[in-house]
Amino acid sequence: MLPGFLDNIILLCDSYKVGDVIVLYAPHKVSHYAQYPPGTETIYSYFESRGGKFPHTVFFGLQYVLKRALVGSVVSHQKIDEAKKLFADHFGREIFNEAGWRHIADHHKGYLPLRIKAVPEGSVIPTRNVLFTVENTDPKCYWLTNYVETILVQVWYPIAVATNSRTMKQLLAKYLLETSDNLDSLFFKLHDFGFRGVSSIESAALGGAAHLVNFRGTDTLAGVMLARSFYHCPMAGVSIPATEHSTMTVWGEECEVDAYKHLLDIYPTGTFACVSDSYNVWNACESIWGEKLRVQVKNRNGTLVIRPDSGDPIKVVPKVLDILGEKFKYTVNSKGYKVLPPFLRVIQGDGVSLQALEPILESIKAAGWSLENVAFGSGGALLQQLNRDTQKCAFKCSHAVVNGQPADVFKHPITDLQKTSKKGRLTLEYCEEQGDYITIEEGLGCATKDILVPVFENGVLLKDYSMDEIRHRAELPEVLARLCNHDPIPDGEL
Repeated sequence: MLPGFLDNIILLCDSYKVGDVIVLYAPHKVSHYAQYPPGTETIYSYFESRGGKFPHTVFFGLQYVLKRALVGSVVSHQKIDEAKKLFADHFGREIFNEAGWRHIADHHKGYLPLRIKAVPEGSVIPTRNVLFTVENTDPKCYWLTNYVETILVQVWYPIAVATNSRTMKQLLAKYLLETSDNLDSLFFKLHDFGFRGVSSIESAALGGAAHLVNFRGTDTLAGVMLARSFYHCPMAGVSIPATEHSTMTVWGEECEVDAYKHLLDIYPTGTFACVSDSYNVWNACESIWGEKLRVQVKNRNGTLVIRPDSGDPIKVVPKVLDILGEKFKYTVNSKGYKVLPPFLRVIQGDGVSLQALEPILESIKAAGWSLENVAFGSGGALLQQLNRDTQKCAFKCSHAVVNGQPADVFKHPITDLQKTSKKGRLTLEYCEEQGDYITIEEGLGCATKDILVPVFENGVLLKDYSMDEIRHRAELPEVLARLCNHDPIPDGEL
């Protein structure tokens, strides 16, 4: 739980959500609380991706939200007092449902009377399917189900990052299989450069961890820390020493060769990366690395990773490979593609998005080079250029109990049928005929076939997934096939 206002669950909502828990004080203002029918006992809601950019979603991040905000005794009289004062100032009137929250603090000892069922984290689920459900377990707290919507729906972000990252992984796997003999380097083909490009430290942590569901390389240490703290993973991602333009340009253009030689001296072993386009990337590859420092590069015990960082990567990356191949020679693998010596590789970290990736990969392949030679780094496109509509994530009520009578509820707007919501209590089941998951509505599903599992009830976390099992669920079929053949995942390579 983070310090300050973020540790008060009552405040983790949209302002209008307070209407769910207020008493009607002004006759001209109709609150959400008053809009529920008298006698409401249960509100049952669900979360789904209604479509979007990708046909499937990788479900990840709910466990973090639960542990961070909902697990344990999270409501106290002190927090209620704080919320009461804040809402009075915010709305200019006393509309806070103090009695409802006092009931939770006293009767439930601050534990939230909610039940949440969800698909196991790491699951890859087609869009337009239920991903988790929420319902109250105390009829006096029917308003609580949708009160927590705001914080729960923030899982759209790690879902979007993990899904985008996995889609890029599919492309990289495709070209690796086409141009190389194995998938050994796949887990280090897309490095997270996104920390400085996101909106907050928490975004970096959550997005960085979501990327690490699919890959093992990152410079976003916040993601590593989140995976350690919330997903039982001591070290989810690794990195290497790397330069930036400031550490190179301070030497001056006339001393560029000295700057590069200095790196070879301070890193005599292991892998390191050097940005080499501060002035003239062609000269750096051909004259400096390829001639003046060629012997030292060849003789060191490790791998030099050269990083071009400007220009059109469709043109720049193949040309860099051609220059390095001419200067350092190359071999040809069983697929007929050129491979640089193991002491030399390239990383492209500028302008790498899902849309840009395939044309770059195709240009590398067309130039006769194996993808073994190249890794990629992605920043804003990986962690920031996403929003809730990327996968059209939504949280809707589908079932209620009023005066003891159950009722299936849904929305069906004639102006946008894509926003039609689901009816009734839901199960997610695997359909053998379709070969995929489907949502069964109106309480007609089979409980024993339901993929949704209880993860939270009355303030207690019921499932505590590890990063290892999440990664296994999200893994590409072609990689799982390799794992079935007992080929290990490499610990660290670029």
